Amino acid sequence: MDRTLQFVFVPGAWHGGWSWHPVGHRVRAAGHTALALTLPGLAMGDDPTGLRLADAVEHIVTEIEKRDLRDVVLVGHSFAGIPMAGAAHRLAGRLARISFFSAFIPRRNESMADAMGPELAAYVRAAVAASPDGTIGVDYDQFRALLMPGEPEPLQRLVYDQLLPQPGGYMLDALDVDGVNTLGVPITYVLADRDGALAAPGDELAARVGVEPIMVPGTHEALMTHADDVAKALMSSPSA
Repeated sequence: MDRTLQFVFVPGAWHGGWSWHPVGHRVRAAGHTALALTLPGLAMGDDPTGLRLADAVEHIVTEIEKRDLRDVVLVGHSFAGIPMAGAAHRLAGRLARISFFSAFIPRRNESMADAMGPELAAYVRAAVAASPDGTIGVDYDQFRALLMPGEPEPLQRLVYDQLLPQPGGYMLDALDVDGVNTLGVPITYVLADRDGALAAPGDELAARVGVEPIMVPGTHEALMTHADDVAKALMSSPSA
């Protein structure tokens, strides 16, 4: 290992930093440091009311800047590709690499809801509008079918029981920034081979940032079920 890198992990929708702990343990065992963030509104006891995508971006930036982290590998799962892309524009001088894991790569002015297509976007907007605190949840059957298909049911239930409703603004807001591939920072895209939960094919998403996906086994939740493979892939760049 040439140098110690600072891995900063950002979780996907409904998830907290806990979802990155299995990978984080392995990154630390390899001699790097690991910080697993939980976005505002997604820790037990948080008030999610009124949170917007800008709050998620600001949280990532603030947590890295207040610790004065350098040589950062900024890693995002699923929805986290959106706020991570916004934060990367403000953190480029601190970044050693940007790494996406089965993550969405946003187009300019495209929200997570819009990326799902008109029918699902309408469903998300209606669900957020109907929620007293402006959030959107995911039911167990949707979760197990889309995010963890084929995994043992006790494991599916264990992970599902950790989830919290997602602040609606995170799903409805969009970024007005250039792609992260314009920042001059190395990029990797790690893709689970049985991931059926992405808003577009994984190889297409990777192509948006000009890379080929690094394949690992597992579903959308492979960061927990196949942590060895995901950690190895995230540390596989020559810069690590």
